[in-house]
Parts: sequence; C-alpha cells; structure tokens
Amino acid sequence: MEKIILDALQECERAPSAGETKRCVGSAEDMIDFATTVLGRNVVVRSTENVNGAKHNVMLGSVKGINGGKVTQSVSCHQSLFPYLLYYCHSVPKVRVYEADLLDPLSKAKINHGVAICHLDTSAWSPTHGSFMALGSGPGRIEVCHWIFQNDMTWAIAD
Repeated sequence: MEKIILDALQECERAPSAGETKRCVGSAEDMIDFATTVLGRNVVVRSTENVNGAKHNVMLGSVKGINGGKVTQSVSCHQSLFPYLLYYCHSVPKVRVYEADLLDPLSKAKINHGVAICHLDTSAWSPTHGSFMALGSGPGRIEVCHWIFQNDMTWAIAD
C-alpha cells in the first residue's frame, strides 16, 4: 500500500513533460474545471465502455476519428491507485483520438466500444518507455497509440 501511495504522489508531483499540462484531481468538479480550462466549455468526454476483449484477440469494426481524425487537443484523465478518488489528468500536444467498435473475431458481434489516443510526437519520451520496449523502437521514431481503459476518460472539443 505504501508503494502504491508513493507512486501516485510521485506522478502527481513530477514536473510536466515538454508541452504537457497536468493536474491531479480528487473530484469530478475539479476534473471538469481542468478539462474546460484547457479545452474551453464545448467539450465531450469519452471512455471505453467495458473490459470485454481485454487480453484477447479482437477485430475492429467501425472507426471514427474525433475532429475528423485530424490532430486535436484532448485532456486524458487516468484513475490512480490511491485510498480515495484520484485522477491524473493531462493534456499533451499532437494527438489524434478515435472511437471504434470492438468485435469478436469469430462471431463478428460487437463486444465493446473503445476509445484510443495516438501520440504523434514521442521525441520527449524516455527510451525505456514500455511502448518502445514492446515495439522495438525509440523516442521520436514512431507514434504510439493506446486504448483508454474503462474508468479513464478523454475529453475533447465537441465535433
């Protein structure tokens, strides 16, 4: 428990990365205030619906790019392991956000509706970032896309 609390506090207290705006929040009101401070008041919040398909093969169904799939601004809020509600919220430059239906590859039935974010500029990321380790690449050489977990949220300007 001590390590979990210290990790969450360390993430909240670290200096923002280049181009990043960040804040840790402990309430829905603070999250909304941060998102609208960064993006303005005309925002939509999105999240992956459930955990169906996690750690299994899935097939992509329909895909929709937020802001027409163009580079956009977003605020992502990630739930932290902590004894009470704590979200690490941040906005990073040069991202694309997508929504996609996730299908069972055998039956083609929809099993989830996911939200993904693609980071186009990874040049300031650590060479030991898990994405680079998994993909065999390094900072600035690739863009990195990942799903937004259930209970995490991505805010973007309304289309």
